[in-house]
Amino acid sequence: MPRSTSQKLRLGIIGAGEIVKNRHLPALKRHSDVEVVAVSNSTYESSLQFCDENVPNAVPMQNWADLLALPDIDIIWIGTPPYMHSAVTVSALEAGKHVFCQARMAMDLAEAEEMLATAQRFPEQVTMLCPPPFGLRGDLLVKKLLAENYIGHPQHVRLQSFTGAYLNADAAAHWRQRTEISGLNVLALGIYVEVLQRWFGDITGVYARGKILHPVRQGYEVVIPDMLTVLCTFENGAEGVLEFSGISALGSSDRLEVYGDAGTMTYDFASDVIRAGKPGDRDLHDVKLTPDIEGGWQVEDDFIAAVKSKGKVRPRPDFKEGVRYMRVVQAVADSRARNEWVQIKV
Repeated sequence: MPRSTSQKLRLGIIGAGEIVKNRHLPALKRHSDVEVVAVSNSTYESSLQFCDENVPNAVPMQNWADLLALPDIDIIWIGTPPYMHSAVTVSALEAGKHVFCQARMAMDLAEAEEMLATAQRFPEQVTMLCPPPFGLRGDLLVKKLLAENYIGHPQHVRLQSFTGAYLNADAAAHWRQRTEISGLNVLALGIYVEVLQRWFGDITGVYARGKILHPVRQGYEVVIPDMLTVLCTFENGAEGVLEFSGISALGSSDRLEVYGDAGTMTYDFASDVIRAGKPGDRDLHDVKLTPDIEGGWQVEDDFIAAVKSKGKVRPRPDFKEGVRYMRVVQAVADSRARNEWVQIKV
């Protein structure tokens, strides 16, 4: 089991890419009682470079399994792509470690369910998934508007996430376009499903269509869509249209529109500007985000606080929430494969 939290929390990193280096590590370093003691990246050389440049007192390691075998590590911080998440998480929990796992949760629903089942076998160990950064700042304001029925009952949810990241046909396939690395995850689907389900409840059914604009990239056959359209239903009765693209030149910022029977709300995810209006208004107006309900990125703080609480505090998103969005990711893949509506059991 993890050691007493009266001592420094010793942390091992498995997968030390840019997001760990630039987002997670600076926040972890602000905790004087947390020490990064070992790092395992894709190669020993990259592990050594990461340690030399960022945590010179940590030990670089060739194999992640050897890192897990270190008896005095309390926390495993997983920063790998999805193809390693399930294996590392299950092994880490069985080795008695707390686990923070980068998103997306897993390659498919079966792996996600295995991660959740393992976490439930070890309830004293803290587990957490990395949340999407989108919508964090205005999260409580959106929930407040919905709770106050400002727009009435949501009837239609429309989300657009368009980028030009994959427009260059001559570029090599990005790891997110490689199914052996990313699994069934497509573009920003899982990210925004997580956000939407936080606000509107579970998605209960989907019909999905995808298109691959450049099916071969430097000899690699791409099967993950370059663009995706999902029709969906929510448990609150709302209907949704979710549109994703990596091949949209000069696409606008990611945007959510929610149409209720008494008003409308929009969320610009680039600026965190929330606008709303009711019938009779001349136009939508900005809704002020006051400091008392303004959210922000505190992921690392939440996880460390939960570990120190010895299980009294559970950080979110947890593995149950991860399985919730992976159900939708799986259903979208099944719908595309079968060209039919797929009901989601929740």
